[in-house]
Amino acid sequence: MISSQLTALASYLAGEFSNREQALQQPVWYVNLRLWIRPVPIFTDNSIALFAEQANVIKIDQPYRPRILRLRQKDTIEVEFYMFEDINTARGAGQNKALIEQITPETIKFLPNCTLKVASKQLNHGQYCFETTPVTQKPCQVTYHGTTFQVSLGFKATADELQIDDQGIDPETGEATWGALMGAYRFSKLQDFSQELNQ
Repeated sequence: MISSQLTALASYLAGEFSNREQALQQPVWYVNLRLWIRPVPIFTDNSIALFAEQANVIKIDQPYRPRILRLRQKDTIEVEFYMFEDINTARGAGQNKALIEQITPETIKFLPNCTLKVASKQLNHGQYCFETTPVTQKPCQVTYHGTTFQVSLGFKATADELQIDDQGIDPETGEATWGALMGAYRFSKLQDFSQELNQ
């Protein structure tokens, strides 16, 4: 069963986002990014799947980090992360809905230890604030272009803003080496894709 809270979270996440204001204020620490999160019509019996990727606005035609977020209702809402078997088959799908239609469960693989649990707090006017924590303390690892990275994942979402805390972690030192080194990336929604949740 898909709860109203899970549907609300999916609707907050579905969109095209920008952190332009943050990047202009603190250009040393924050790259000006465009982030796309689009619904994908897979796992529809018990969850909602979303495709995500991002790009530096200077290289808007070179998106990277394509991934699938699967929102599932368990004791709490959980977000499972999946990687593509071949990222080239999905690159650019954030801006090309036709590529979204080609994503199937066979083209992705589940990432162990990369699942987040979601806590929700009700705000005024029936809106929510969603915040994530890892399900396990075991390291989340992602292999990208033949290299395995350790990643710390996390986000906070409201109807007005998406904050992303993703960081790359040096497995030897435990230190963050890229990503939200000075606090979360703060995104505002430029375009809403929540209507695609019902397609």
